[in-house]
Amino acid sequence: MNNSVSGTARLLGAGLRALLVLTLVTGVIYPLVVTGVAQALFSDKANGSEIRADGRVVGSSLIGQSYNLPLKKGQETPEPDLKWFQGRPANGLGSNSINTRYKLLLSGATNLAADNKVLIQQVKDAKAAVIKDNSVPGYTVRASEVPADAVTSSGSGLDPAISPQYARIQVHRVAEKNGLPVARVEKLVKDHTQGRTLGFVGEPRVNVLELNIALKDLLAKH
Repeated sequence: MNNSVSGTARLLGAGLRALLVLTLVTGVIYPLVVTGVAQALFSDKANGSEIRADGRVVGSSLIGQSYNLPLKKGQETPEPDLKWFQGRPANGLGSNSINTRYKLLLSGATNLAADNKVLIQQVKDAKAAVIKDNSVPGYTVRASEVPADAVTSSGSGLDPAISPQYARIQVHRVAEKNGLPVARVEKLVKDHTQGRTLGFVGEPRVNVLELNIALKDLLAKH
């Protein structure tokens, strides 16, 4: 009986020591090492690829933002603030319905098939809006000039970038709304156009948040 009790006690003691060691190694030491290495070698990515402006964090280079006017009385959908460059449509899986203090878009595609009538109508409406919003005196956007990313959302619904083509067809409208020379806004787009990653991965792109921050800085100097 005594041998059985002492054997059980030894097993419990060994199990407890193993639990404490594993907790220390996997729950404390390993996370600290990984965090330390990440902060030392990849601090920008480890912190969420933050974008700063005016001395504070204003967003992430990985997540798109909307540039809309405040809702008017009776409005359910805000109008775009056309003095800024606009990103891709944000048609994700829906809005956050749990924490209603924040109107978050749930990341994900719409899962609508290419021949779905709802999707087809969304694309037609978006294309008409792009043509109307970006056609200004002396410059008219043709339907053939509207790129796919201007009328469709990305797989995540939160794409932070647009194609150089979509940025270019917004140049005249942004210049007019802000009283800037077209050539200066064109240069702004060119300066913020990124090439393919490693020269062959993905497509050329323009980060909308970074471009609008540069536009804001230009306006401050103008």
